[in-house]
Amino acid sequence: MNTLFMHCRPGFEGEVCSEIAEHAARLNVSGYAKAKTGSACAEFVCTEEDGAQRLMHGQRFAELIFPRQWARGVFIDLPETDRISVILAHLQGFPVCGSLWLEMVDTNDGKELSNFCKKFEVHLRKALLNAGKLVDDPSKPRLLLTFKSGREVFMGLAEPNNSAMWPMGIPRLKFPRDAPSRSTLKLEEAWHHFIPRDQWDERLHGDMTGVDLGAAPGGWTWQLVNRGMLVTAIDNGPMAESLMDTGLVQHLMADGFTFVPKQPVDWMVCDIVEKPARNAALLETWIGEGHCREAVVNLKLPMKQRYAEVKRLLERIEDGFKARGIRVEIGCKQLYHDREEVTCHLRRLETAKKPKTR
Repeated sequence: MNTLFMHCRPGFEGEVCSEIAEHAARLNVSGYAKAKTGSACAEFVCTEEDGAQRLMHGQRFAELIFPRQWARGVFIDLPETDRISVILAHLQGFPVCGSLWLEMVDTNDGKELSNFCKKFEVHLRKALLNAGKLVDDPSKPRLLLTFKSGREVFMGLAEPNNSAMWPMGIPRLKFPRDAPSRSTLKLEEAWHHFIPRDQWDERLHGDMTGVDLGAAPGGWTWQLVNRGMLVTAIDNGPMAESLMDTGLVQHLMADGFTFVPKQPVDWMVCDIVEKPARNAALLETWIGEGHCREAVVNLKLPMKQRYAEVKRLLERIEDGFKARGIRVEIGCKQLYHDREEVTCHLRRLETAKKPKTR
């Protein structure tokens, strides 16, 4: 149980290694990270038996940027037949689990295992229930089996409240037929990741206002309108007629980097393709100047040193708010629907009023 296994977007294995190695060093967990480019996964091998457990207990998964999913455990080889008996034998040292997820890596080879996993899960689940290794209890650890092939699997554990919300970290979102572009799923996923579902009615409701910078044709605007918000869409390009027909959208042909709302809005969203430093500065300005209360902005990544660049930008944003004396909640994640980018969410918090002195 001394290996931490992580899923990621193919091509970002190096970023996962850099990020998890940094957190391991912070928590004094000794070990080394390794990954094969294009494998859609990475490992952190701990030199101490309880290292992976201490790493997971000391780090909130939701605060990691590049890993999509994680679990601590071991790799085991499987025979061509009677795989279940081998798995049960290796589970003797595992605790009773409250749920079971069968996963595969997000590559073409991994996707070919999807049908196998669906069929195998039915028989495995029954065997685990009969053996008393699986119960219906969401408070217990989740058993994650990641199949590298039909002959090799990573048997891992993760806490349900400190791991991905979906198997492999891939959300099950359906593309709305009337949305103007598939980019709409980026913003919907961002809300799932950054905003607890029981707070949606409070923080995403029809009495709110929003601004979409770089809006055309309106994929992100659609999400705001779908929640009933009045939206100002900023873009020199055309907006989808279906959105304009709702009566909830005002389209202004203007530069998203110079536009300033006459009145503060609740939400600002931005998916402009621009250098990440410029988008980060825009994000800091909107929150810092009080133009919006919450914001979701995508930062396009450079070709090299991507984790280092994201970390630098986040530190710059945080330092800027500290200098202003503003309390801000900052989140950053490479979402499943992101490509060469990460999504940042910022929420301006109320500053406690100082008591009056006589």
